[in-house]
Amino acid sequence: MPVAVCALSHSPLIGFNHPPKAVGERVETAFEQARSFVAEFDPEVVVLFAPDHYNGFFYDMMPPFCIGTRATALGDYDTPAGELSVAGSARTLATDVLAAGIDVAVSERMYVDHGFSQPLQILFGGLDKVPVVPVFINSVAAPLCPVGRIRQLGTAIGHASAHLDEQRVLFLGSGGLSHDPPVPQLESATEEVAARLIDGRNPSPEERARRQARVIASGLDLAAGTSSMRPINPKWDQQFLDLVSAGELRRIDNWSTAWFTEQAGNSSHEVRTWIAAYAAMAARGKYVMNYRFYQPVPEWVAGFAVTTAVSADA
Repeated sequence: MPVAVCALSHSPLIGFNHPPKAVGERVETAFEQARSFVAEFDPEVVVLFAPDHYNGFFYDMMPPFCIGTRATALGDYDTPAGELSVAGSARTLATDVLAAGIDVAVSERMYVDHGFSQPLQILFGGLDKVPVVPVFINSVAAPLCPVGRIRQLGTAIGHASAHLDEQRVLFLGSGGLSHDPPVPQLESATEEVAARLIDGRNPSPEERARRQARVIASGLDLAAGTSSMRPINPKWDQQFLDLVSAGELRRIDNWSTAWFTEQAGNSSHEVRTWIAAYAAMAARGKYVMNYRFYQPVPEWVAGFAVTTAVSADA
């Protein structure tokens, strides 16, 4: 059964903040490369690993990871809204992962944000173009599980994918790399903000607009050099990409969550989605990263990367 990987950064600021023309063109070329790769592979099912940004998952019940058997995109930052085309095999995959000893949650009413919808929009042109198994990985809300546990989740999903009816499986990771957007932290939040982190579903249009304006401004400030956020760390990003390219995922097990934050920002933990996707691929055999793109884009508050990989046998 053929398998492949595509992993890419996302940003809610795409379409709102505009990097220099040459940078934007480079990123679009990388997107086109990924689209061509995915179209040629022609997946029958996409296992999509993505985070949330306090839009669908909150502290009233925050699992480290969750597989959705039904999922709805909320449409934040002008990304597509509506039902994802969740594959019937999502439940089978969850059952097999639990049998492997990974305590994954299951949701019949998963709500997802741009972390899920943007890669589907970029690569496939919409939410309902391909059957998807949505896998939420908590990458924002402390405390976070050890990163090695994410690798084990990916490994279990990779092994389980060998038993699916679908013959071509694409593992898709969405997030990262180094970035430190203005996402609030529960420990330092005001009482009002903490209440939203615990149960902030269904914000008013005014609340959503204020939040969106703050994030847009943060990208402009970072690009102008007037931001207090941690800067993008290309050295850390390239180190991570080198390890993933070499298939040395176990070395990342030793990276503590505190070190992630110190080196690459509070939202660098989104690379957990990449770790899971590549661990799933590695569970099916050795792989080769056949495309790698990287570009710091401060206007989008991200070290932006796009990669694809195929089986070494291919």
